[in-house]
Amino acid sequence: MKLVRPGIFAACLFIVAATSAPIAAAVDYSRDVRPILEKSCYSCHGPDKQKAELRLDVRSLAMKGGESGAAIVPSKSSESLLIKLVRGEDADRVMPAKGARLSEAQIAILREWIDSGAAWPDDGVRVADKRDHWSLKPVVRVEPPAVSNRAWERNAIDRFILARLEKEHLAPRREADRRTLIRRVSFDLIGLPPTPEEVEAFMTDRSVDAYEKVVDRLLASPRFGERWARHWLDVVRYGDSHGFEMNQPRPNAWPYRDWVIRALNEDMPYDQFVREQIAGDALGADAATGFLVAGPWDQVKSPDPALTAQQRADELHDMVAVTGSAFLGLTVGCARCHDHKFDPISQVDYYRMVALFAGVRHGERALPLTDESKRELAASREKLAAVEGKLTPFIVNNRLGLTVTFTENEERFAAVQARFVRFTISATSNAIEPCIDELEIYTAEEKPRNAALASAGGIATASGTYAGNPSHKLEHLNDGRYGNSQSWISNQRGKGWVQIELAATARIDRIVWGRDREGKYRDRLPTSYAIEVATDAAGPWRQVAGSEARRPFAGGAAEGPRYAAESAGDREELARLLTEQKSLKETVQRLGEGAKIYAGQFEQPGATHRLNRGEALSPKEAVTPGGLAAVLPGLDLPADAPERERRVALAKWLTNPANPLTARVIVNRLWQHHFGRGLVATPSDFGHMGGTPTHPELLDWLASELAQGGWRMKAIHRLIVCSAAYRQSSDSDPTARAADGDASLLWRFPPQRLQAESIRDSILAVSGKLDLTAGGPGFDFFKPNTNYVRVYEPKEDFSPAEFRRMIYAQKPRLQADGVFGAFDCPDAGQTQPRRASSTTPLQAMNLLNSRFVLQQSEFLAERLRRDAGEDAAAQVGLAFRLAFAREVTEREREAAVVLIRGHGLAAFCRAVFNANEFLYVQ
Repeated sequence: MKLVRPGIFAACLFIVAATSAPIAAAVDYSRDVRPILEKSCYSCHGPDKQKAELRLDVRSLAMKGGESGAAIVPSKSSESLLIKLVRGEDADRVMPAKGARLSEAQIAILREWIDSGAAWPDDGVRVADKRDHWSLKPVVRVEPPAVSNRAWERNAIDRFILARLEKEHLAPRREADRRTLIRRVSFDLIGLPPTPEEVEAFMTDRSVDAYEKVVDRLLASPRFGERWARHWLDVVRYGDSHGFEMNQPRPNAWPYRDWVIRALNEDMPYDQFVREQIAGDALGADAATGFLVAGPWDQVKSPDPALTAQQRADELHDMVAVTGSAFLGLTVGCARCHDHKFDPISQVDYYRMVALFAGVRHGERALPLTDESKRELAASREKLAAVEGKLTPFIVNNRLGLTVTFTENEERFAAVQARFVRFTISATSNAIEPCIDELEIYTAEEKPRNAALASAGGIATASGTYAGNPSHKLEHLNDGRYGNSQSWISNQRGKGWVQIELAATARIDRIVWGRDREGKYRDRLPTSYAIEVATDAAGPWRQVAGSEARRPFAGGAAEGPRYAAESAGDREELARLLTEQKSLKETVQRLGEGAKIYAGQFEQPGATHRLNRGEALSPKEAVTPGGLAAVLPGLDLPADAPERERRVALAKWLTNPANPLTARVIVNRLWQHHFGRGLVATPSDFGHMGGTPTHPELLDWLASELAQGGWRMKAIHRLIVCSAAYRQSSDSDPTARAADGDASLLWRFPPQRLQAESIRDSILAVSGKLDLTAGGPGFDFFKPNTNYVRVYEPKEDFSPAEFRRMIYAQKPRLQADGVFGAFDCPDAGQTQPRRASSTTPLQAMNLLNSRFVLQQSEFLAERLRRDAGEDAAAQVGLAFRLAFAREVTEREREAAVVLIRGHGLAAFCRAVFNANEFLYVQ
């Protein structure tokens, strides 16, 4: 028998005296230790709550410890955090935090138990493995099940649906009539009602594939991308303003919206669709990375380092969380402060994903010039150089005697042969690193050309380049683009040099350079410099221009040459040349700047650390870029991996065929928007707290079908809308309704209310005023203002400029359009994978009394008079065909004619726009 150690003998006697019960010689976990933990520790570290990520009721988790390290170190109580805390060695963390402190005797029991090895017998307590979840298992393609009613089946989807219905003793409804079908599928695929001509063509087409031909026409329509892009933009929280208190507009966000529309119209493979949004700058699709920064951005920065660090942490959190929910259907953001409570996502994995995005910042960048733009820019520059050569004889002041300016400086000299041109800077306007936005070297030819351009073979070198900023790279010195965002900055304060090696030795006589041709920045200007040329890299070097030929720097105000002409003919020629010069300069600047897009800026990040409880100023250990190990191992990069390489690796990881989530999540989103509810009802949460699939085998079958079909989504759309399940009527059945009230098992097609965009677009389509102009900057629902804190006051009157499809409306965050915002439009403040469908008095008021609907009612009345004549009965018939895709009944016609005669045709048109049949699809 083991004797009790003398060190705790007194404590044991104390317990015996206090409880009047004998104690065994050795500490037993179940008898002695667990009661202490259960009474004093489980409330904070038990099955219901795990503060600091520590759980003490399960052996494996207790031994693992929490965010502060190991709580129990077997055989070493002095190193066990549990003992240190209950003894109060850290005055700020005395445990238990609430209730009575542990007695010395209780502490002695815990110490003796740990020192003797912390024996913890198997008491049957088990914690489920979070990785053992249906969504994390590989996609398995199964054969469609056998069913008894094979006559109902139109494709494999129907066998999965029917098998479940038969299991529940339910039967599907009959097929919907043709008018219902074409209206349903038109709204579903393009978000617009079918025209009377399209309905009539379908009604009279007796071919066996008449419906399939309608589907193929709609899938090929450019309107398809406009409809389905809206679903994706909801998921990625797209908006045209920054949000937060200023909520300033984001005028160049729209190219991302247009990229989504174009990608869907072109049936871009979904894996490519994913990759380009993560790393489009590496794949020739710069606009696609608008996804990364599509969310809100707090543009008001604070001088407080803590707040600034927190803002940056919030920006990165937004990128990680939306990437996780959009592509993986996981609430990755929940692991920011601690290990995910329900899903197998550790806090370390969360910060490894943060490291993948750590080099991404909100902001605009210039899109690469197209080949056409490059050719136009080169031609415009040649014309400008020729015009300026013709202007030289008219100059009456010595341009080399001018002061240096921030925008544009021209150095003229006697023509020389040169292969190398070096620009050496020895002082700047404010003693910090010098900047040059473009260094141009012009040939002394009849048609001067800029021989410095990289596209002409010019090679740039430098003494050094400012590190870590994508706007300031050596390649910008001769890329033909002006402005600070495409410039070179030295890495030395007040000095540095750049050099251009021409493709071949050339005769040159002019050099043009500037700090910022756009005139936005007034710093970093070289004020003391020398320009040298050589025909060989080894020299000799000859100075041809420099700052000593200019007057002393005087603030950098622009000062151009003065021109004069004596004869009337010369004055006329001078005026013509100056006008042409101005026009060509504007063209060169516009083309050189290129299109801007709010698609993020990229820089090489520093180290990424796990943050204690997500607090920006509480860094813990450094982490390396990587993915979620429980989803798919293999994404593991070194700490110094280049910024772009991180996102390229993430893009490949997301679209790896072995990733169990990517294909499942997107086919579920497609299913949701066709039927109103996904096979998984929580489209952005496939984790433990999300829904379970109503038809798991069908979900996997669709996911494998997508992958095997080259990731083409239109093929999945076609399968779904051509199925018998989709083509059912919406007829109800009391028995089926009692068993499956929301028709999640699809015993009928669930009726759906149109979304806000389709309601507005349909009103315009029916009135004949819909403008189908596609792409480009959007129109505005709000009155213009330039407040520092932007105020969004809805317009009440609309002109044809606002009659485009609603997806092309600028979408400020947290602001709803005054009429259709009431129909559950997301506010773009956060991701919204599934819209609500509410019914409110405000919706009825807006449709009945808003100026927009009153205006469109008048337009529809004009259309009915023009196309149906003055006969009220004929007008009613045409209105029903336009709005409801069906013929009017005699009873409806009689009631409508009475309304028209009593209140006018516009009042009848307003009633049409307010009809339930107009707002719902069956």
